[in-house]
Parts: sequence; structure tokens; C-alpha cells
Amino acid sequence: MGYKVAVVILNYNTREFLEKFLPYVVTTDYENLEIVVADNASTDTSVQFVRFKYPWITVIQLDQNYGFTGGYNRALAQVQADYYVLLNSDVEVDRHWIKPMVEMVKANPKIAAIQPKLLAYHDRSAFEYAGAAGGFIDKYGFPFCRGRIFDSLEKDNGQYQDARKVFWASGAALFVHAPTYHAIGGLDEDFFAHMEEIDLCWRLQNSGHEVWVCPESIVYHVGGGTLQKTNPRKTYYNFRNGLLLLMKNLPKGKVFPVICMRLLLDHIAAYRFLFQGKLGDFKAIAAAHRHFLLHLKYWRSRRKVVDDNKAYYNEQVLKGSIVYRHFIKKCRIFGEVFKS
Repeated sequence: MGYKVAVVILNYNTREFLEKFLPYVVTTDYENLEIVVADNASTDTSVQFVRFKYPWITVIQLDQNYGFTGGYNRALAQVQADYYVLLNSDVEVDRHWIKPMVEMVKANPKIAAIQPKLLAYHDRSAFEYAGAAGGFIDKYGFPFCRGRIFDSLEKDNGQYQDARKVFWASGAALFVHAPTYHAIGGLDEDFFAHMEEIDLCWRLQNSGHEVWVCPESIVYHVGGGTLQKTNPRKTYYNFRNGLLLLMKNLPKGKVFPVICMRLLLDHIAAYRFLFQGKLGDFKAIAAAHRHFLLHLKYWRSRRKVVDDNKAYYNEQVLKGSIVYRHFIKKCRIFGEVFKS
């Protein structure tokens, strides 16, 4: 019968997405499949809709909104499977999307996490912001993707059809080995939302596992379903969590110089927002820095023993600055980044 796979959709007041995209999930062509809707204490009629329309779908109701990280950790503790797929509610899946990822882990047991190729729901010829064709970071912890550098999105012309190792896999559609997920502690709830999948994948690699992208598996992501891309609250989480990501996972000798440079680059980004008239984003970065520095003792206590951190030195980490490559050297596509 093969590995049991549980597709777990975390929901918070997104009945319209469940109505639109659950029909695609339930037609998935994989025999040993369970579909779970984990509800973060929605105040709309999401749960009633799922139970009426799809009575065979497992529904887990949480007592409050625990965010992306806490919601998934509490829900997955109640789901028995060999592999989970953490799937956003605003994702349309192809009916054959599971099998290629299962075949990859059968062929390579070192793989602990995989993402499918993410294309934009509203422009299916383009990669989608949240993960495109696989995630990477630069030496200062800034994420980018095959197919997306900051806000520059590439068209999908088949240029990234090779399955390969990546540094992080998108949380919008994350296929992950269940026992390993629990063994490393799951998602870090201090992140609440945004960049938590990068932290998870960094820890997976520090534990000797691999993260891959499987372009043969395709999904279409609406994006911004919870927080819009320009929302200052998202800006706050991205910049605060970027610092937390580095503090937790950098090798000991890299912590001070890398975080100091990251703070400087963040200041440049803040003033760029200000000059664009985005006062809310400017204030969000200031608040993120203030929170990080005021709680620095706590964040330092979250560090693990990562002095022999191989993940930071692997080929999926750009040894330079993606900010410099993109904004100064004008690299717009992934293929130019590592050559520049």
C-alpha cells in the first residue's frame, strides 16, 4: 500500500478557499492518503462547511488561533502518517502531485522534506513568490528562490525542471517525513508565521537530512491568503524572524559579524520603504529590531550546538549578498546569481 501520506490544511477563516480548492485535493491520485483540515478556532463557517460537504475528511478543531507554527504542531501531534504535507488552503493541486514526491523519498531515504514546483494561480506561466522552484539563502539569511529574487518573478519556461537539493522548501506545500519532523521538535512557535519553514529546513540539514524540490509535482498558489505581501505585520515578522533564524542556526564564529551586517542591511531596507512612502513597513522593521534586541538574551538561549554547522556552508547558501547581487549588480534571474 506504500507510505501513508496525510495532507494537513491549516485553516483560519478561509472558507472561500476551502470551497474553491478542496475539490482538487480530494481528487488526488494516491491510495494511502488522509486529508485533514486543522482549524485555528475560525469564527466563520469553515468547519461546518467541511463537515457537511466532505464528511470523510478529518477535522481537528483547536481552541484558539495558534498561528501557522503552533497550529500545525498541535494538529500534527494528532495525525498518524509516514509523511505529512503541510498545505495552504489557497493552493490548487494537480491530481498527480503526491506520487512524484513519494518516489523521490523511496529512492533517497536521506530526503526529509520536499516542495513541489509552485506556480502562480493567477498567472500559471509564472513562478509563485512563496517558493517558486526551491528556496536558497545568502550568507546574511536573506531568502530567494529558483524563479524568484525579492519581487522579481520569472516565467516558467522549463528552466528549473531538474529535481535537486535546495536550502529550504516552501511552507505553502511542504512534504515532510513525519518521524523526523517530530524528532527535531517541529516548527518553532516563536516564529508564529513567516520563515518558520526555513528554520525547520535548516535544522533538518543540521541533523543530516536533505531538502529537495520536485518540479514534476506542480501546485498553483494564490499567495497572500493570510497576510498580503505589503502588509506591515508581515514585514515585522519577516524581519524579526530573519534575525531569529540567524541567531538560532549560525555557527558560533559567524553570529556577531553576520547579525551586525544583517541589521545594517535591514536599516537600508527600512529607509527604502520610507522613501517609497511606506511608513507602516518602516515602523515594522524598527519594531522588529527593537523586539529582537530587547529579547536578545532569550534568543541566544534558543541556540543549539551548531559550531560544526555544515548546512551554512553547503552549496545552497550564496556566499555573498543577494541584496548586492540583485539591487546593485541587477541580477534578476536565479541563473545569474551564483555566476555574478
